[in-house]
Amino acid sequence: MTDTPAPTLDDARAVLATTFGHKNFRGLQEPVICEILAGRNALAVLPTGGGKSLCYQIPSLLRRGLGIVVSPLIALMTDQVEALRQAGVAAARLDSAIEPYEREEAWRLINAGELDLLYVSPEGLMQGAMLERLSSLPIALVAIDEAHCVSQWGHDFRPEYRMLGRLAEVFPTAPRLAVTATADARTREDIAKALRLENAAHFVDSFARPELSLTAERKTGRGAARVLELVRERRGRSGIVYAGSREGTETLAASLVAAGIPAAAYHAGLDKAVRAERLRKFLAEDEAVMVATVAFGMGIDKPDVRFVIHADAPASIEAYWQEVGRAGRDGAPAEGISLYSSADMAFTARRIEGREVDDAVKQTQGRKLRQLYAMLDGAGCRAAAVRRYFGEADVEPCGGCDICVSPPERRDATTAAQKALSAVQRLGGRFGRGRLIDHLLGKTKDVSDYEAGLTTYGIGQELSAVQWRDLVDQLLFDGLLREDPNDGRPLIGLGEALVVKAVYRGEVTVYVRDRPTAVGKPARSPKVRGAGVEVSPSDRALFDALRAWRRAEAARQGVPPYVIFADRTLAAIASTRPGSLRALEGQTGVGQVKLTHYGAAVLEVVCGFAPAA
Repeated sequence: MTDTPAPTLDDARAVLATTFGHKNFRGLQEPVICEILAGRNALAVLPTGGGKSLCYQIPSLLRRGLGIVVSPLIALMTDQVEALRQAGVAAARLDSAIEPYEREEAWRLINAGELDLLYVSPEGLMQGAMLERLSSLPIALVAIDEAHCVSQWGHDFRPEYRMLGRLAEVFPTAPRLAVTATADARTREDIAKALRLENAAHFVDSFARPELSLTAERKTGRGAARVLELVRERRGRSGIVYAGSREGTETLAASLVAAGIPAAAYHAGLDKAVRAERLRKFLAEDEAVMVATVAFGMGIDKPDVRFVIHADAPASIEAYWQEVGRAGRDGAPAEGISLYSSADMAFTARRIEGREVDDAVKQTQGRKLRQLYAMLDGAGCRAAAVRRYFGEADVEPCGGCDICVSPPERRDATTAAQKALSAVQRLGGRFGRGRLIDHLLGKTKDVSDYEAGLTTYGIGQELSAVQWRDLVDQLLFDGLLREDPNDGRPLIGLGEALVVKAVYRGEVTVYVRDRPTAVGKPARSPKVRGAGVEVSPSDRALFDALRAWRRAEAARQGVPPYVIFADRTLAAIASTRPGSLRALEGQTGVGQVKLTHYGAAVLEVVCGFAPAA
């Protein structure tokens, strides 16, 4: 029997064009695919929207056997399976949400060797019965998607992912690929160790997202009014608002709906059917806004999300980048806007401290939290700070974030910081920030003789109460002060002793960003980015007609519109106005199967419009 020649990069390029309708690979897709085609293991860290899925989908179609994809969320599996089927790929998923007849059909196809890709959850795959059945079959590859979930140092650790190291024994001849969009060096090392990929090649692409404009601002109170203002400014665009609690999602969604914005809440406390229906509507509609906890996370492949707003800041730069990265997956301009406060940071720090994990993990997570707030409250380019965090060198400012567009003015507040730290020390950490500020201003009501006799009483009258609040926030962000929750009535105490001493001695300079406008109003509203892919005025009517056709076709099939054609594909069609199937075939995103299924209908829409002037 003659061995079948190993598939080549030319074969991969042919599949890219005929099946997926793309002319060229992007970023590091090509070397990753070459590694898997050669039968070797790999770990790939590619940016959100960078086409990670093609790195395992194309080799699965070219290598002999079944491609297995391990994925953490049903939503992610559902989306990818639907998109693959639209492209003519035999794909299925096995999870708790499918009907018995779907499960039987999936196994029939698997046993007949007629299935190209199988999506499974880590829990489902590691069941003895499923592993036993799959281990007797030829396996093209095993891909572990969202691989950061395997690491206890990452932002979304899932213990069940640690079991996946056994796959090296179960499928010893199949190449294994771990992919994620967010993993720093330590997390990558942990992924490789846990998944037994120590000798695998690592492919780490740039974390640059030039289409994504980043903004952050300190919030006043809970920030609900500001969130409403931001979403109103982006009316008619699809977006995600992340809140830190289930109650927060419900409250914010209700306020948006009251303002006439099509919004819904999404969190783990909702009935499964309610969550599924809200997700379906969000994926299907062009202007929907989802207000969600991180339960609404990985697996949201909707490419036309134009903004992500954090009403409450996340716990790490990895989580931040994963979440804001859900905007602009189509490569068109999008925004990531974060509201944050020292109270948010203190709340997250308490949650970290209360987790049942090793002290080393708590310390790492605490450090990651401080790094996030250093980026949010810092005066340097936000995108550059994120890229440096993930290990990129020689990073230039992005030129598009709020810091680059409007650099903040900073003032040296070291002397005032020394006064605040000294006051906290003399007050013994027994009071909250309001009382601390009154003490510094010499305005404490019914002040005791003892307090009035302290050298720090009234020492800070050169600053206003607002300026002192800003400085206290800064000292909390910098770790110079800490907040004890005290059953909901936080008390202010001194922070890291060595750094506090360095400030006392003048060895560390404390800077504060000035407020250029009134309290509670940001210095400027972030520039609202474009409404998606660029379409010329002369092509707009045809583009809208193509979207209307796509929406109706998606509703007929019960699938999200973007799995039929992306906006970029429709925009290209509206611009070039192909008059034949051969001309339509050359458009990006139009593979052979989609050309067969939809070509005539698309040409009918195009022919209904006069040529562009």
